[in-house]
Amino acid sequence: MDALGIPRATLNRKVRENRPLPPDESERVLGVKALIGQVQTMVEQSGNAEGFDTLAWLSRWLNTSVPALGGKTPASYLDTVEGQKYIANLLDMTQSGAYA
Repeated sequence: MDALGIPRATLNRKVRENRPLPPDESERVLGVKALIGQVQTMVEQSGNAEGFDTLAWLSRWLNTSVPALGGKTPASYLDTVEGQKYIANLLDMTQSGAYA
């Protein structure tokens, strides 16, 4: 939630009160959900997804310095929809071998 720019206290309060997030925050949460799905699809396309923990891998990768991002972490881009699209494109390029 920190990487998405959503305070944990706000999220907890919204859950407790059964109230939705504002549209901009909802878009960011859905963007991360899309990244999770993208990585899962990439692994399945590799031919051997058995035993692979998508959430654990993505969490580690998002918080690791990436040379293609000038040493920044992918998580530092998650607070905007545009940043999330940039990270999704980076994952696509990684899968294609553009950053191999």
